[in-house]
Amino acid sequence: MPQVWDVPVHDSTRVRDVRVAAERAAARAALDEPRTAAAALVATELATNLLKHTGGGQILIDVVDPPLPEAGAPMMVQIAAIDHGQGIADVSAALRDGYSTARSLGAGLGTCRRIADDFGLYSVPGRGTVALARVGTRANEAAPAAPVRVGGVNIPFGGAEYSGDAWAWARSGDLLTLMMADGLGHGPEAARASTAATRALHTSAHLPPAEALVNLDSALRGTRGAAVAVAQVDTGAGVLRFAGVGNIGARLREGGTWRSLLSRPGIVGVHRHATLREDRIAWAADRLLILHSDGLPSRWVPPSDPDLLAADPAVVAAVTLRDASSSARPVRDDTAVAVLAPSPSEGP
Repeated sequence: MPQVWDVPVHDSTRVRDVRVAAERAAARAALDEPRTAAAALVATELATNLLKHTGGGQILIDVVDPPLPEAGAPMMVQIAAIDHGQGIADVSAALRDGYSTARSLGAGLGTCRRIADDFGLYSVPGRGTVALARVGTRANEAAPAAPVRVGGVNIPFGGAEYSGDAWAWARSGDLLTLMMADGLGHGPEAARASTAATRALHTSAHLPPAEALVNLDSALRGTRGAAVAVAQVDTGAGVLRFAGVGNIGARLREGGTWRSLLSRPGIVGVHRHATLREDRIAWAADRLLILHSDGLPSRWVPPSDPDLLAADPAVVAAVTLRDASSSARPVRDDTAVAVLAPSPSEGP
């Protein structure tokens, strides 16, 4: 089931909680001792930075697939530090190896970037910072080439251990399929439904989205069901296909504009559909797709900063989630955001 460690960091006692969570996630990802230590160091430094530089924030730790889809690739520990602080005035200086302006471990963001397999940082003065690292089994090795990238973040409701939302990708030849599932309600039974959808996706990667949803419907029988959306890029044909059932949100960026992709009402695993609508849209270097569960407010504003849109998809997802939330709009459900984007080599 989608296990996520959501640790609010507002005092020094939570730094240890972050380190322990990173070690537990590393065990789940089957990392060896050196890479487990690397994950723990990155998580500890990011949590310490939150306290020293922003007065606190949030650490999300998850076990995820790599951002460049490769069949059979090992899982990775993803650590995201999110804050609404003052931002970083000099990002290039903050990323220099060993740079530290406060009483942290002295490792600095530069060292975090060096020892992690992937590292992304997005900061805007006056709005806050998102720092995101992934630690896997292949430190400092070149990532495999892929025409698309995927990434996401997931927050369980009320600090629960498991989220009822799940996102996952699967690859079959030129077909890259991204799925978002929101198990009905929240808690363990919702997580069981979304986990069933994740497992079924890997046997449906060769199918177009509408047909994949039929397979997922069968797999979710016996669960409470889920809202599910499936987006698939055929990199050979340059086509994006999309189909969904239930209240999964989908926003597609084409050039400088955004539009919504619509799902059909219903619940996968409960209400069987004889036919499903499937959108077909040209996929190009200026496209970007955001899928999200209904934990995100319905009237959220898509990002427009070109620097953010070119960032790691998980960073885009984390900033989207952060900027769509506020104390006036408390989260009342699990919330997941996933992003599908061209790889940097595919851009202009």
